[in-house]
Amino acid sequence: MPGIYIHIPFCMAKCRYCDFASFADHADTEAYLAALETEMALCREALPQRLYDTVFLGGGTPSVLPEGAVSRVLEALTRKFRVTPDAEITLEANPGTLAADKLFEYRSAGVNRLSLGLQSANDRLLKKLGRIHTYAQFLESFRLARETGFDNVSADIMYGLPGQTPEDHLDTIEKLASLGPEHISAYSLILEENTPLYTDVTGGAQSLPDEDAAYEMHRQGIALLEARGYRRYEISNFARPGCESRHNLNYWNNGEYLGLGLNAHSALRIGEKWTRWSNTARLSDYIQACGSGERPFAGEPQAIPLAEEMFETVMLGLRKTEGVSDAAFRARFGRRMGEVFPKAIERLEKKGWLAEADGFFRLTAEGLDFQNLALLEMM
Repeated sequence: MPGIYIHIPFCMAKCRYCDFASFADHADTEAYLAALETEMALCREALPQRLYDTVFLGGGTPSVLPEGAVSRVLEALTRKFRVTPDAEITLEANPGTLAADKLFEYRSAGVNRLSLGLQSANDRLLKKLGRIHTYAQFLESFRLARETGFDNVSADIMYGLPGQTPEDHLDTIEKLASLGPEHISAYSLILEENTPLYTDVTGGAQSLPDEDAAYEMHRQGIALLEARGYRRYEISNFARPGCESRHNLNYWNNGEYLGLGLNAHSALRIGEKWTRWSNTARLSDYIQACGSGERPFAGEPQAIPLAEEMFETVMLGLRKTEGVSDAAFRARFGRRMGEVFPKAIERLEKKGWLAEADGFFRLTAEGLDFQNLALLEMM
């Protein structure tokens, strides 16, 4: 079943590693919310009716919106789209931007999953990243989330940070796991061009851990998370049983999704064609297009060729530890995965990177570590 992503591009401050479409200037908040509601109406008129079972408010930092804004967005959404009564509705929030009143509002509006951006329990590392919060503020936000009734909380952490040691990363995992969130995402830092951190590192002002140290954080982190009861179900995601992110699983299954808001991306089957498009990344263009009654495309929607759709299904599905269901692949494309990629599968199995069992093709632990190289074989 498809999901809906809603982009909220406003933040308290821009993190030093972030290259997302987000802004610390909130002057256009009202104009943006009005444009977002207009885009919803335009999509309802233009797209086939579907039933959606996940909604994800991401950013940016949705929790910086003034009180009442999240309720407004979700009320507009449910007026214009069919959302299942048991939909997973996630909101991203940063420590330091939450209060009990906001959290009660989110619960009343239908938010039932909270994703908190911790990144590290080490204040020194948080400062290097340009994060606006401390670990103490994360603890307060987590406490408030529990007290206001959130029983499905996820937290993001990162490794490979400037000045970080494997001990730092494991300390963060220990502290976080002791709180008992239902879900933990553990991502490697990606150094993006045109960010302050990229300038710092390339200019020598800061240095990242070497590849061996980063890999040690990755492997030891996995082992510790699993020892603390979190099952790895995707390359960078771990959950208590039954608490996997339904919204993100839909992405990894190459499912349909509608993106609303600035720079949001969509993939839907329109007629017989798998179709993809994205919205403009310029805030003024987004507001202007919606204000003129036009959908805020960055370019024309593109019909994706069948071969590309098959490759993307495998590329995304192999991120999951479960792998790609051969039956699901055959139901979607009318052919078995082994018929489409026979030589690549044979080469990967010989390397020990891919295994077939119980009707699934899945990467081994080593294959997951070298996923990008494995996918080159599929291409």
